[in-house]
Amino acid sequence: MIAALDVGTSKVTCFIAERDSQGELDIIGIGQDTAEGLKAGTVIDMVAAVTSIGTAIRRAETMADKRVHNVFVSVSGGAPQSTYADISLDVSGRQIGNTDIQHAFETANAGNAVEGREIIHAISTAYDLDGSRGIRNPKGMYGNQLRVQLHMVGVAHGALRNLLTCISRCDLDLEAPVISAYASGLACLVEDEKDLGVTLIDMGCGGTGLATFAGGELVWTATVPLGGAHVTNDIAHGLTTPIASAEHMKRLYASAIGGPADNREMIEVPELGEPELLSARQIPRSLLTGIVRPRLEETFELIRDFIDSSGVASASARRIVLTGGASQLQGVGDLASEILEKQVRLARPLPIQGLAESAAGPYYATCAGLLLYAAEHYDEPQIRRPQREHPISQPAGGALGRIGQWLRANF
Repeated sequence: MIAALDVGTSKVTCFIAERDSQGELDIIGIGQDTAEGLKAGTVIDMVAAVTSIGTAIRRAETMADKRVHNVFVSVSGGAPQSTYADISLDVSGRQIGNTDIQHAFETANAGNAVEGREIIHAISTAYDLDGSRGIRNPKGMYGNQLRVQLHMVGVAHGALRNLLTCISRCDLDLEAPVISAYASGLACLVEDEKDLGVTLIDMGCGGTGLATFAGGELVWTATVPLGGAHVTNDIAHGLTTPIASAEHMKRLYASAIGGPADNREMIEVPELGEPELLSARQIPRSLLTGIVRPRLEETFELIRDFIDSSGVASASARRIVLTGGASQLQGVGDLASEILEKQVRLARPLPIQGLAESAAGPYYATCAGLLLYAAEHYDEPQIRRPQREHPISQPAGGALGRIGQWLRANF
């Protein structure tokens, strides 16, 4: 049994799945609750956040009729950043094992340690053995000089610790933390896209996650601090209407690209602080577009700047994939293509057995991706960091290996 927990700004979602004898996933439980105590993926009220997480877990457990003890959890707060390392090891002609690869990870982590930040992913993007390139996995091979190129993703220590404390207070153990955009990419991208190069843009409520894949691996990630909630707030301020009404108008009527009939189409807007039925006034839809489009333009311009300064802009091969709840606004794909000057497609998570249609859209891409991450890495050989406590058997997580026990030991 695998449990995935997506802790977002607007909602907390839990998927529970089982794997059959062929390794295929079957979702048996889904639970969700409105996110309280969270802002841009960061805990701002621990008591409220614990309540939301616990409610989502209990609802999924009730549907699955099973008890959850361990979870894979998404991380979107803490300002994820990518760093890189190139490590050379002398293996003296012997057979390469997990300890050699682990040594490379530890060396890279020590050399890239930044006060106040934690490495949660260390992904090998390339191996070179005695000058031979293109090696996918050197384990079991023989050679003298092993070179490992690593992509490491770190987040703010405090933000990660607060999230893990909330999970612990729900009587749950951490299996592995996974960057939200990374998980969404696993759910939405096909293998050819990940091999040839693509940048996934996960447009969430509190922020927008970016993840560039090339050669089948994650090569860069970042978070833009603008999301769907900023569009909602702009509508509420611009039209002096309640937040709930602004969200309703955004979902039903908002568009990033205006149309010829927008001046004639009228929308009812409730007045702030007045009874909704008595105070509604009418505005042309073009006025709503005039509020929404500038914010989306700002978001995509900032995304373009992030990608251009990443150092891996060429790896995306001029292809963009949009997902996340805010990507569902009308005309977002066209606007993204215009500003980013790349081919853009709107994505939905790849199908998973047992996933209802209502939970199969872009709103749930991260949670679906967490399950795929877990299924892919669950049976990998264990590669652990040094422990301060007696080690507990843990499945691997990514090239670095499962770090849940290490986090618990250090926290």
